[in-house]
Amino acid sequence: MLSTNAYLALSVFLCVYGIIISEKIHRTKIALLGAVGIILLKVVSQEEAVKAIDFNTLGLLIAMMIIVAITRQTGIFQFLAVKSAKAVDGQPAQIMIVFFAFTAIASAFLDNVTTVLLLTSITFPIAAILEINPIPFLIAEILASNLGGTATLIGDPPNIMIGGATGLTFNDFALNLTLPVMISSIVTCWLLYLIYRKDLVVSPEKQASVMTLNEYEFLSNPALLRKSLFVLMLTMIGFVAHGSLGFESATIAMAGAAILLLVSGMEPEEVCREVEWSTIFFFIGLFILVGSLDITGIIKLVAEWGLSLTGGDMVAMNFLILWLSAIASAFIDNIPFVATMIPLIKAVAQIGNVDVTSMWWTLSLGACLGGNGTIIGASANVVVASIAAAHGRPISFGYYFKVAFPLMLVSIVICNIYIYMIYLR
Repeated sequence: MLSTNAYLALSVFLCVYGIIISEKIHRTKIALLGAVGIILLKVVSQEEAVKAIDFNTLGLLIAMMIIVAITRQTGIFQFLAVKSAKAVDGQPAQIMIVFFAFTAIASAFLDNVTTVLLLTSITFPIAAILEINPIPFLIAEILASNLGGTATLIGDPPNIMIGGATGLTFNDFALNLTLPVMISSIVTCWLLYLIYRKDLVVSPEKQASVMTLNEYEFLSNPALLRKSLFVLMLTMIGFVAHGSLGFESATIAMAGAAILLLVSGMEPEEVCREVEWSTIFFFIGLFILVGSLDITGIIKLVAEWGLSLTGGDMVAMNFLILWLSAIASAFIDNIPFVATMIPLIKAVAQIGNVDVTSMWWTLSLGACLGGNGTIIGASANVVVASIAAAHGRPISFGYYFKVAFPLMLVSIVICNIYIYMIYLR
């Protein structure tokens, strides 16, 4: 029998979740309001609320935002984009493929919103020079950002949350998720080429115009570039070794951010303005809301229901999590969904006394790749759509859905086969 506090926690959570989906109120405002409401209603104490916040996740996010904010000042990302376009002689179809690959790889090591912001800044000028529709490039970059971000601990917020909650390392994510991400990326890119190949044809004169761009004009601060790349390299090495070193991923990232902030010569106030504080506070509110469900027993109840529904069968549970995560994350933000699923999977492990390691990979693949399904499925999608609209090239929900949702389903089928073959057979 659930307590009054459990019903209150569930009611507030569902209300907040519904408003987040409706987008009537900014998600950070309603998440914080819900979290404060939970404490004011005495569903949880302030001490319990603070304990529910995953500071490893927050520390990692803030630190990587600082590193990227400083590195972005050097122009290196735009330099690489133009260099890549020139490497394929300005051929539009090949540019789309190169941008897809570049976005996927960059999103594995930077947050995907930052990656698409950098790529779109050069996509529109190149499309204008070639006099072609930039939409194929933009959709390719959206899909690639969510695909690439799935491969590592730091690539996508759901992975950062899973890593923070489970202690899984950077190496664990890379070893278990790189292969399905690579296969899904290759298939998705090939299908995109088939869809848009007729739209990506221009005259040789237009191709030649791309070759006139000078990529070195984008490199604005060589000294800072050297410092940024050196610190970024050290941070990546730290991520690879953090498990054996005995440090949390947030500690490694914060060390990199602190060193780069020191050697860059930039003022902290200037850099901190680039941190997405609304996202950070959204996480804080969300952690408290989900923590209230855990403390009041809601999570345990749902876990017991999941076990009874699947009969405790690991194959059925993994498939249920994969497809539920993918479909749900296509229509709602994957961050609150993953925040809810993490304690749920932990409860399944405790109640069923089973090893749920495969479920973490299943959750990551479903939530991250499911975000490709609609234009509102992930933050990177919304950002690109906003930029496209500002440039007079709006991407409608229906058009994006028609192209991307089937591609998302293909990637989930690939992951379904991978999960079964590697972990469940």
